[in-house]
Amino acid sequence: MQNVIPDDILKIQKKLATFEKGSRNYKKYTKILSNHIKTHTMKKRVNSHIKSIEVVENIEKNGIENILK
Repeated sequence: MQNVIPDDILKIQKKLATFEKGSRNYKKYTKILSNHIKTHTMKKRVNSHIKSIEVVENIEKNGIENILK
């Protein structure tokens, strides 16, 4: 699995780079960027948990020997 940064986050970062640090727009876009990053990391964590649960279910169902082959 590749760690790809979503386009929306890249677009916000590019826009943020055009503003002067400390300006009203800079603060606004910083908050927007943090919300997008939180959402992205939460999605990754949920997907990871789902995959872990599926692996555990497969082990319980088929036994560890079948999974290691």
